Amino acid sequence: MFTPTDPGFAEEVAAFNLSTQHQPDVAFGALDAEDVATAVKWAAEQGMPVAVQSTGHGASNAIQGGLLISTRRMLELSIDPVERTARVGAGVRWKAVVDHAATFGLMGLCGSTTDVGVVGYTLGGGLPIMGRKYGFASDHVIAFELVTADGTQRRVSKDENPELFFLLRGGKGNLGIVTAIEFHLFPSEDIFAGGVYFDGQHAATVLDQFSRWVDTLPTEASASLAFLRLPDMDIIPEPLRGKFVVHLRYAYQGDAAVATQLLEPMRQCAPFMMDATGPLESTQFDSIHQDPDQPVPARERGFLLDRLDHQVKEAILRHFGPGVESPVLMAELRLLGGALAVSADGEDSVSGRDAAFSFFMAGMAVPPLAELLPQVYDAVQEDLREASSGSTFVNLHGHFVDAEDRDRAWAPRIRERLKRAKAEVDPNNMFSFGHVVGLPVIDQTVLLEDVVTTGGDAVPGN
Repeated sequence: MFTPTDPGFAEEVAAFNLSTQHQPDVAFGALDAEDVATAVKWAAEQGMPVAVQSTGHGASNAIQGGLLISTRRMLELSIDPVERTARVGAGVRWKAVVDHAATFGLMGLCGSTTDVGVVGYTLGGGLPIMGRKYGFASDHVIAFELVTADGTQRRVSKDENPELFFLLRGGKGNLGIVTAIEFHLFPSEDIFAGGVYFDGQHAATVLDQFSRWVDTLPTEASASLAFLRLPDMDIIPEPLRGKFVVHLRYAYQGDAAVATQLLEPMRQCAPFMMDATGPLESTQFDSIHQDPDQPVPARERGFLLDRLDHQVKEAILRHFGPGVESPVLMAELRLLGGALAVSADGEDSVSGRDAAFSFFMAGMAVPPLAELLPQVYDAVQEDLREASSGSTFVNLHGHFVDAEDRDRAWAPRIRERLKRAKAEVDPNNMFSFGHVVGLPVIDQTVLLEDVVTTGGDAVPGN
């Protein structure tokens, strides 16, 4: 247990996103699920709100007051190579899973960086590198271990507490603290992936070709296109350092000759500065997107697009094309569709299954750029409003300004189910930080018998 005056407090509450400075009243480093349950019960006795953090990659909004439970020491990790499953604790990062699974020729459905925590990523749906082939990471969850607001430890699966199972897959951290998760793994062979970098002066040509090319891709292929204004720093490869570039990210699982042939229209559309595509081990997935592997101060904004037509391309180039002075470090279009469009179990809480693209922007939250980012983000979002679905991915939403903005992550019917479950399992709104929905305006006496049941009894509220 740490208070703000204790040595180690700052390290305990630090987030990967350095622009977010958490200021809880108390911080607690949990070692296991029992620790989490004990801490939650203590907080309930104090009438204190509770937040949870593992790596802090998703720390878009700062925590003020209350108890912050750190799960980064909960490093349980086991893999069953016969059943092709993994079980991980709440502090495990994807890199540990990827490295261990690779020894069995398997992989998990990690995203653009393996530095993030498995649990937080998956609770938000989890958009994988190979998502168009396999779907969202949350589609392949077997079970969660959950501590609810009364300090009770629950197992949540398709057969045990099915409503919670539905809501946790995409519903983020609204209903309790997930202490462990079990999920399926997949074969890791025959991956062809990497990035192609084009000089930014060819941005219009590359974007135009990308808009046509993605329509030809099979579900085995995933792709994204990023407009990067790279800093003049030693960590950037010399040919790209201090340059404005367009970065094509590509991944395909299958025959390498087919992968190469599919990529060729993009490689031929404009002169490229660097081609880093080829056969790739799953342990090298981080090389595709080249996300930062050290804490950085960042502010982000994301939303979903229904199309990539002429008007959308014009708007993107107007804000991020050649000759534009922008504080945005990266603006990314990520192709969706394929298996991402269909829930493995028929339904869950993941948003955006009907969207065509994810659009995401990130900038360094340092003066004077930090002051410019919000107005740029607003302008871009307004210019792309007609092509936007109005929704976001929870994990790629970025900083939210109010409850209405935060709620855009879910369709109305999902949002209401989350709120009803919230009223049952956390009626005092103990878990009120981060990307969570509030309590619904409904008759609180209505019981949702399928939300959480143990021996036929509904979970009592505090």
